[in-house]
Amino acid sequence: MNNEEKSEEIRFGVGKKILLSIVLMTVLICAVSTLSGYFQYSNTIRKLYNDNGYVIANIILDHIDHDKVGQYASTWTEDEEYAETAEYIKNVEVASEAAYIYIVTVYEDQTVRYVFDSSGVPLGDTDPVSSYFDEVWECYTKGTKPDNYMVRHSPRYGYLTSSMLPVIDSEGNIVALLFVDVWMKVILSTLRGYILKMILFSLGILAVFSVIYWFFMRRYFIGPLMRIRKNVSEFARNDTVTSTRLEDIRTKDEIEDLAVSIRLMENDIVKYIDNIRTITAEKERIGAELNVATQIQADMLPRIFPAFPDRKEFDIYATMTPAKEVGGDFYDFFLIDHDHLGLVMADVSGKGVPAALFMVIAKTLIKNRAQMGGGPAEILRFVNDQLCEGNEAELFVTVWLAILNVKTGRGLAANAGHEHPAIRRAGGQYELVVYRHSPAVAAMEGMRFREHEFELYPGDSLFVYTDGVPEATNAENELFGTDRMLNALNRDPDADVNTLLRNVRQDLDAFVGSAPQFDDITMLGMHFTGETGESEG
Repeated sequence: MNNEEKSEEIRFGVGKKILLSIVLMTVLICAVSTLSGYFQYSNTIRKLYNDNGYVIANIILDHIDHDKVGQYASTWTEDEEYAETAEYIKNVEVASEAAYIYIVTVYEDQTVRYVFDSSGVPLGDTDPVSSYFDEVWECYTKGTKPDNYMVRHSPRYGYLTSSMLPVIDSEGNIVALLFVDVWMKVILSTLRGYILKMILFSLGILAVFSVIYWFFMRRYFIGPLMRIRKNVSEFARNDTVTSTRLEDIRTKDEIEDLAVSIRLMENDIVKYIDNIRTITAEKERIGAELNVATQIQADMLPRIFPAFPDRKEFDIYATMTPAKEVGGDFYDFFLIDHDHLGLVMADVSGKGVPAALFMVIAKTLIKNRAQMGGGPAEILRFVNDQLCEGNEAELFVTVWLAILNVKTGRGLAANAGHEHPAIRRAGGQYELVVYRHSPAVAAMEGMRFREHEFELYPGDSLFVYTDGVPEATNAENELFGTDRMLNALNRDPDADVNTLLRNVRQDLDAFVGSAPQFDDITMLGMHFTGETGESEG
């Protein structure tokens, strides 16, 4: 048994819940209607029997001699008329189906003394008042009829409801009380019959309603929901095929709106999945091409070190880490002739493929023009004019270009909007060489560039870089800055150029932490030993 089948067995479905709710609602309505009917009918039937007792009592009072009743109550002796009155009361009891009819006098010790009794209690016999004595005494002393019918129970006479009226003689004195008792079992039997009929009637009506309601719910609620559920489950297993099952739902309410929404959603999901597959395939193709482009770009930069193993005048090392698959930074170094070394550090504006393409062109132009001869300013002027032609993307490139005589250490450098280089004199510390920049290459056609002379002595070192180093940002949006860069360089200033760049990168990575890299990071270090090939301490 799979998990889905187990889930079906464990879960209490919507259909079962609605069926159970209908049954519970039916029972509840039946119980509420029966109980409310019981209490209402109980009061009504009791009042009806009690009122009937008063009717019987009034009839009796109209046919008996009140003064004679007073006489019997005072003398407690019978005469010829006593038996006739007793017989009359007995006949009325039989005809009315009353339980007991009797006439009594009442005493303050909560006892009564019988004047007449249909059950055959002798004249003058006494009996305690089991309940409702206050009402009895009120009626006996003041002639006040009780507001409510009296229900009482005694071991001797059972469970009864009593109707009570005063017997008043011709002088207006209350001489006795007339009671008409009705068996409560008659009332209860009537109530039980009513309850039974009420229950059967309620169950019949509610059963018919429940069946009709159940079929209605199955047709317009449960059935559509089950079709929606089945459709969604099938679509979840096969998300590339939509079903027409939901088109049959025509409930003209929110269920139909839900079915329409799900059908539209499924169509949108299928389209979305198709688009995702297309985009994924295209992304994979572009990713593969970018990987090739990354390799091509990396191959364009000098990566074999030592770069000039047969030259003892200098040692050089460089790295470039693009922020994306391909970058706009580049470095280059090449021998223009036997005695002159060209050094390039550049940064194209922008990122990604456009910057990489612009970088390829700029690098090629700079190297080709430099090998034709001329100073850095002349070279950058030529490259600037070439790059400005058709530069609709308005890209530009910052360039630090130097040409160094490796025999004498004298050189010329031009800085077109690039970062200031750092130089360490033999035995000293790395410091920035700050001077005025020229504008970036390709910023404007016809631009002229400044160049200045510099000189390196045996044991001196040079460090150039792109803005990705000082502008590296940590999670708190703090910049790495040139001060931290110089501290990293001076942590081990005598280190070889390979170790030097690794120290800077370690400090940079520790500072940035988990923050993402937003710019290309490119560095180049050169240690000058001069024509003798030996460093001076």
